[in-house]
Amino acid sequence: MSMTGILTAAAVVGIVGIFIGLFLGVAGIKFRVEVDEKEEAVLSVLPGNNCGGCGFAGCAGLAAAIAKGEAEVNACPVGGDAVGKKIAEIMGVSAGSSVKKVAYVHCKGDCDKANQDYDYYGVKDCRMLSFVPNGGPKSCNSGCLGFGTCAQVCPFDAIKVENGVAVVDKEKCKACGKCIDVCPKHLISLIPYEAKQVVACSSTDKGPITMKACSVGCIGCGICVKACPKEAIKVENFHAIIDHEKCVGCGLCEQKCPKKAIVKL
Repeated sequence: MSMTGILTAAAVVGIVGIFIGLFLGVAGIKFRVEVDEKEEAVLSVLPGNNCGGCGFAGCAGLAAAIAKGEAEVNACPVGGDAVGKKIAEIMGVSAGSSVKKVAYVHCKGDCDKANQDYDYYGVKDCRMLSFVPNGGPKSCNSGCLGFGTCAQVCPFDAIKVENGVAVVDKEKCKACGKCIDVCPKHLISLIPYEAKQVVACSSTDKGPITMKACSVGCIGCGICVKACPKEAIKVENFHAIIDHEKCVGCGLCEQKCPKKAIVKL
């Protein structure tokens, strides 16, 4: 190839390169997506678990909502107050106060305390039990099925099954709510981390029915209501409910409960 040909080829490549560079530069300016600096700053302090416990599609979704004023600065259950305060500084607002919460499985009807109507040998997934008689083999239709579907979805390894009942490790739990969403019996709820006593039962059956199904089920007798000096307990649908804001942890409800359905945390 002659020198003229080489120079021509080099010139063509150079011109094409310059043209492509100019095109990309103009396209970058024209189609540039504006980035909210506050949103990026908020995202940088979020824990990045993308658990969805805040109600948004991952940490990016929450960061965008906070930046737009559509979510509270302390909406991240995993980050808690520490992250909430950092986000509040970024947004220039007050973080306020939030109560640390953890998940709790309202059932203590394990293999030794709860009766069974039959033996089950099917798929070991709690969600599948809605297709079998009485919603599962346990006599109590509100009891924990014990197949650990909640443990499988927990991103923090905070749940394990002990003797047929799921148990939450409050020190590992980040209150993301995934276990609550997946439980077909709806017997998992978020309670204050500092809660002293809790009703370890979800049954709303009448007393005689509950007693036949489980030896530690709440029978809605109301003895705990009478024993509480702070009026922190009420009975609804044959089931005791503790108001944790009123409860002072005196333990009288636990002591008086004839079925030992109220436990100390």
